[in-house]
Amino acid sequence: MERESMEFDVVIVGAGPSGLATACRLMQLAQEKEQELMVCVVEKGSEVGAHILSGAVFEPRALNELFPDWQEKGAPLTTKVTGDDIYLLNSESNGIKLPNFSVPKTMHNDDNYIVSMGNVCRWLAEQAEQMGVEIFPGFPAQEVIYNDDGSVGGIITGDMGLDAQGNQKDGFMPGMELRAKYTVFAEGCRGHLGKELIAKFNLDADKSPQHYGLGFKEIWDIAPEKHQEGLVVHTAGWPLDSDTNGGGYLYHAENNQVFVGLIVDLNYSNPHLSPFDEFQRYKHHPKISQYLEGGKRVSYGARAMAKGGFNSLPKMTMPGALLVGCDAGTINFAKIKGNHTAMKSGMLAAETICEALMSDTQLKDGGKDLTAFTENYKNSWLYEELYNTRNFGPAMHKFGTMMGGAYNMIDQNIFGGKLPFNFKDDSLDHEQLKLASEAAVINYPKPDNKLSFDKLSSVFLSNTNHVEDQPCHLTLIDEAVAVNVNYKIYGGPEVRFCPAGVWRRPGWSRSPSMPPRLSRPRCGRMITSGAALATASAVSGRKPSKAVTAFSAPASVMAASMSFPVPETSTTAAPRA
Repeated sequence: MERESMEFDVVIVGAGPSGLATACRLMQLAQEKEQELMVCVVEKGSEVGAHILSGAVFEPRALNELFPDWQEKGAPLTTKVTGDDIYLLNSESNGIKLPNFSVPKTMHNDDNYIVSMGNVCRWLAEQAEQMGVEIFPGFPAQEVIYNDDGSVGGIITGDMGLDAQGNQKDGFMPGMELRAKYTVFAEGCRGHLGKELIAKFNLDADKSPQHYGLGFKEIWDIAPEKHQEGLVVHTAGWPLDSDTNGGGYLYHAENNQVFVGLIVDLNYSNPHLSPFDEFQRYKHHPKISQYLEGGKRVSYGARAMAKGGFNSLPKMTMPGALLVGCDAGTINFAKIKGNHTAMKSGMLAAETICEALMSDTQLKDGGKDLTAFTENYKNSWLYEELYNTRNFGPAMHKFGTMMGGAYNMIDQNIFGGKLPFNFKDDSLDHEQLKLASEAAVINYPKPDNKLSFDKLSSVFLSNTNHVEDQPCHLTLIDEAVAVNVNYKIYGGPEVRFCPAGVWRRPGWSRSPSMPPRLSRPRCGRMITSGAALATASAVSGRKPSKAVTAFSAPASVMAASMSFPVPETSTTAAPRA
C-alpha cells in the first residue's frame, strides 16, 4: 500500500508524562545549542490526556528539573499533600492506623501534590508545542518501520475507515509513515509496539519477568464537611486475602473531590477472584465509606501497571530507538508512583538523543544503538531510586504482606534501601493461578448503587466509545485455548478480571457455569506466549502446565492490554482525566 511519508529527527509514540518530557527536553537542548530539531509526538487518544488515568499523588522532582519555573508557568499542581493516613484493614469493619515509624518512608508524601495527570499532560503538551513540537492526537502507532539493516526507522499510524472485516469503507485513509533518525516509545504499560521490540531485540534477557497490577479508580464529589483537601489515605489488607497482594487509596483533591481506588497485583492464586468486585467491596469499609457516603460517583477508570521494578527493567535502547516510562516499567512501586520516574527516563533519553544528533559521528545519522543512555541512566537519581527499592516487591511476594512489610520498613527507614540483599521474584504472575477445581468460589455481594456499582454502569461513566463496524484491534491468537484451557481448567477468569466487562463475546454468557461460544471478540486480547504449548497439552490429554495454560496471565496480558481513562466530568472545576 502506498503511504504518505514524513521525516523527523525524533518521533515519540505516546503523549503521556514520559513522551512529553522527552519532547520538552529535546527542544530545550536544541534551543540552548541553537540547533533546529524536528520532533513529532503521536497520541492514540482523541486529545492529549484522554488515555491518562486521572488522579494521582505526584512527586515534582523531575518537573523541578525540567521546568524550574513551573509555578510561574501555571502548571496544574495546586493541591499540596497535607497528611498521610495509612491503615491496616484487618476485616470488613475494622482497621488500625499505622504509626509513621512503622511505615516505609517511601510511602510518605511530604512536598508532593494531588493532581489530575490528564491536566498535567495537557500542560506539558502546551509547553512542548510552544517550543515547536508537533503533536498529533488521534493517531495510534500501528507498526514499527524497520530499516534495511534491521534498525528502527519510525512508525506507521493506523489505517482509518476500515470495516469489521478489514475492508475499506467510504472515507478510507491509509496510515502515514513517520520516519525518524531515532524513535522513542512511550506507550505506557505493555504498549504493543514496546512488547514487539522487547521480543525482537531480546531486551529482557537475563532480567526478572515483568510483574503487573490492575488499578481501579473513581472520582467522587463528596460533602464539603467530609472533605479534607490534601489528605492522602492508603490501606493494606482487606478486602484482599493473604494470597493476594495490593492495596487501596483515597486522595482528597480540590473542589470537594476525592480519588478512590484499589490496586490488585496480578499474581493472585484464586481464578474466581474478581478485581472489580474487590474494589466495589473496598468502598464499603468504614475507613473509606465515611468519606463517600452521601457523595456522588462521577467517573470510573482502570489501567494496568508494570510493577516489577528495578530487576524487571529491560535494556531500554536498541538500534534506532529507546523505550521510556511504563513501556519499559520504570514505576517505583515502593512509592506507588511512576510519573516522576517516567518523566526522568524521557529526559535522559532526550539528552542522549540530542548528544547523538549534534555530534560529529555516525550517530547523528540515526539508526544506532544509543548505549550512552545506559550510562546516563546509571549516573542519575532515577537509577539510585529504583535500585534502592529493588527489594520492595520481591520481599512482599517472598515473605508475605506482614513479614515483607516489616523487612521493607527496616530496609527503607533505617538503611535507605542499601541492605546487602538482592531478592528477585523470577516467578511468572500466571504461574500462581490455581486450577478452578482447587479454589474456593467467591460470592460477591450485589451492588447497592450507592457505594458499589456494576461494570456496565461503571464503564458508562468512563465515556469509552466503541464503533461496531471497525476492525477489532484485539484478537485471539488461538480460540481453542479459550475453551480448552481458560474455561475448562481455570473457569474463564478473563470474564472476571477484565475491568470493562468486554469479555462477553457474542454468545458468551458471563456465567462461569456456561462455556464460551467462540466468535470474534468485541474487545480484549489473549496473547499468550504459551498458547501453542497450551493447546498442544490440551490436545495430547496431558495435564497442562500452569506456566503455559493460564492464559499468559490473569493479568499480565489481557488486563495489561486494556486500560481506559477516567474521563473529564461535567462537574464545574472538576479535574479532567
